[in-house]
Amino acid sequence: MKKLFISILTLMFLSTIAISASAGGKCPQPRKTKSAPSNIAKMDKTGSADAGNGKSIYLKKAKPMACKMCHGGNGDGTGKLGKALKPSPRNFACSDTMKHVSAGQMFWIIKNGSPGTGMVAHKKSLKDKEIWDVVKYIRSTWVK
Repeated sequence: MKKLFISILTLMFLSTIAISASAGGKCPQPRKTKSAPSNIAKMDKTGSADAGNGKSIYLKKAKPMACKMCHGGNGDGTGKLGKALKPSPRNFACSDTMKHVSAGQMFWIIKNGSPGTGMVAHKKSLKDKEIWDVVKYIRSTWVK
């Protein structure tokens, strides 16, 4: 069952590849992503999160693929797989964009995905604590 799920996700991803896709890195980066419910958008559990664990998940451990594959090792949306996505993955290094994205909104998107983008839901592959760890890593590394 797990292999089937990963295979389906891989096929969905490959179907979104466009030859003319441009690299990410655009700043500012407009989006029409649905807002998280207000109680979650206002939430911030990064104070008790572990950025070291978040880095490990971002770089290697996230399933079906590591965050860096799309968002890039520099968080700028220029990962190897992300270059083929429309819209391009979120550029975490763009302060003009990220200053409008709360920690709770990031948590919501990682957990539930973002329809109309390549961002898949991680509610079955990551525990809430792990998602907060990733949010802390991203925000402490790139969001200024």
